Amino acid sequence: MASSDHQKLLSKADKLTKLSFTRWTADWKSATSLYEQAANGFRLAKKYEQAKTAFEKASKGQEMLSSPWDAAKLMESAAAMAKELGNWREVADFYRRAYELYSECGRAQPASDALAKGARALEDAAPDEAVQLYTEACTALEEDGKDQMAFDLYRDASRVYLKLEKYADAATILLRWALAADKCNATHSQCKAYLSAIIVYLYAHDFKEAEKCYNDCCQVETFLNSDQSRCASKFLSAYREGDEEEIKRVGQSSIVTNLDHTIVRLARKLPTGDVSTFRSGTTRDNEEQLDEDDLT
Repeated sequence: MASSDHQKLLSKADKLTKLSFTRWTADWKSATSLYEQAANGFRLAKKYEQAKTAFEKASKGQEMLSSPWDAAKLMESAAAMAKELGNWREVADFYRRAYELYSECGRAQPASDALAKGARALEDAAPDEAVQLYTEACTALEEDGKDQMAFDLYRDASRVYLKLEKYADAATILLRWALAADKCNATHSQCKAYLSAIIVYLYAHDFKEAEKCYNDCCQVETFLNSDQSRCASKFLSAYREGDEEEIKRVGQSSIVTNLDHTIVRLARKLPTGDVSTFRSGTTRDNEEQLDEDDLT
């Protein structure tokens, strides 16, 4: 079928949705079927702009027919066409709209999946928007009590934050992952997420925050008694001693190797700055302590 024929289907559908002296009610059922035919025809012909428009209208038609599930599927198709066109703002908007429509059906999993698809589509072109969509997808699953299904999304969000060199945000999402894992009794994932957050702070050369994070995590007994906690302790001790060789050795340990590959790459690059400053600071603190105890 020629593109002109697809355009005729679109025009015919438009007429069916407009009221006139001879049409007092819109025929959304017939119009929606025509919109879908036109959209699929335009897509096959690689007329992505026209296909996007037709999918949008078909989605609207399904909404008018009280079918949010079908409307959501069609909105995802519109988003895919927007991606082909490089219309990144529309990609985000359409996938968010699909999320809303799936949510109307009470379907948290496909709703979250829609946001995740949008995030993946935007990772290279609009990473800041992508990480926001990943975070929203995690929230959707958390609110529905499906925390364990969000694990891959936490991983993806942290990866994009690291790509953007937003280390504090990456650590925060890893700690959020640990909290979700705790709710699911996924203790191994929980401890790995805690250690990953500490490594991120060390990679950012923020020893103070890494130490604070470690101390906070050790309030959780599961982590305190874990191999991951002992690994983190070895890292921090090596930093305090200014021992670069020990830092590198710990970074090569099997505990680190079993973390997500993105975190492993960071750990293998430690230390990222001069650790002698941490050693001198520790020495100075010890000397001050000795002076306080000196009664002579």
